[in-house]
Amino acid sequence: MDDILSLAANNLVSPIILSFALGVLAALARSDLSIPEAVAKGMSIYLLFAIGFKGGVSVADHGIDGTLGLSLLAGIILSFALPLIAFGLLQFMSKLSRLDAAAVAAHYGSISIVTFVAATSVLESSGIASEGHMVAVAAAMEAPAILSALWLVSRGSSGQRMDNDLMREILLNGSIVLLIGAFFIGWATGPAGLAEIESFIVAPFKGVLCLFLLDMGLVAGRGLREGGGVMRPGLLAFGVLMPVIGSVFGLGAGLLLGLSTGGVVLMMVLSASASYIAVPAAMRVALPEAKPSIYLTLSLGVTFPFNLTIGIPLYLAVAQFATGG
Repeated sequence: MDDILSLAANNLVSPIILSFALGVLAALARSDLSIPEAVAKGMSIYLLFAIGFKGGVSVADHGIDGTLGLSLLAGIILSFALPLIAFGLLQFMSKLSRLDAAAVAAHYGSISIVTFVAATSVLESSGIASEGHMVAVAAAMEAPAILSALWLVSRGSSGQRMDNDLMREILLNGSIVLLIGAFFIGWATGPAGLAEIESFIVAPFKGVLCLFLLDMGLVAGRGLREGGGVMRPGLLAFGVLMPVIGSVFGLGAGLLLGLSTGGVVLMMVLSASASYIAVPAAMRVALPEAKPSIYLTLSLGVTFPFNLTIGIPLYLAVAQFATGG
């Protein structure tokens, strides 16, 4: 246990995590520090393209095997199942309506791509390799959780149904299109393609990630400051407990699949993270009556900071212990 806590403490002291912490502290202190929206959007596009492209190159370099298909299947199953667990936990720990509980639950079956990117950066810094196809697993886990949430609501009195607008929102969400598209570009061009743009894709990556997480820290800090009125102790506890529960399922899936230590870490991170891009956009279409002040504050203001500062280092330590890596 001492080794795990020591590793977690060491991983917390990194430019990536400290940049996020700076943003949170600045927002809580009501500083006028801000990053223009266009710049933040540009950085998110860069990060999505870079991680997708490098994942595609890795698959092209190592080839396709049965582990890829099984990993995709495991990710989809987890994305369907985790919202059901989250929904039951919310009904036990909070007094949320069925509608709000389902909307929150959807976020905890989908994934946070920024948390995933931060985890890959931590792995690279630690010299730990991971399967490139985990990028495809991340993309596959974006949408199923939304369907689970709609099913949960449909069992109540609201009777929400899937329609064309929602399907378009899910399938053509910009983050999914960019991530999958970059993955296939990297897969098609392989290591030779990476060599052509390596100075753009590899070298600036961590610096851009630091600035992006500074901005995310500002957003999360404002959410904590402004959404404190709706955050009851039960909800706050859920925002920390649910990612831990999700990581356990991710650990089990990674070990069953025989993934490397890095692959297990990424499966745990995907299962532990909460969406704040794709799912909120879909919820605005599917469940407009659900309260963003609840589901956004939980996913972005509670779970996201927890995963960045404590979760990722602990998932890494647990995966290393479980795999002997």
